Amino acid sequence: MSQFLLLLHDPVDSPLLSMSPAEMQEVIERYSAWSAKLAAEGRIAGGNKLKDGTARHLTKLGAIDGPYPETKEIIGGYFLIEAANYDEAVEIALSCPHIDFGRIEIREIEVI
Repeated sequence: MSQFLLLLHDPVDSPLLSMSPAEMQEVIERYSAWSAKLAAEGRIAGGNKLKDGTARHLTKLGAIDGPYPETKEIIGGYFLIEAANYDEAVEIALSCPHIDFGRIEIREIEVI
């Protein structure tokens, strides 16, 4: 099995921002059920929501706060999954609830 990182991209005007607490709880339950199913299948190695407002961009010149107002989207979280190949990772990603709210970037982990 290979490992793949699913980066969850959120548009800055995400529909999640305008949800009521009850609607947000339903979304959280969808994510929890999805990740529990993957865990039961032995396909998830980790994942978390990233804390809002804590991004820093680093260069040799130093750290810069971000994301910026002109940013069109932010990375809101990630899952680390295991799949036999890229096609299977895509299939798993397409079943993730996040696909209803943003986009998912899939990156295979290269073990060096």
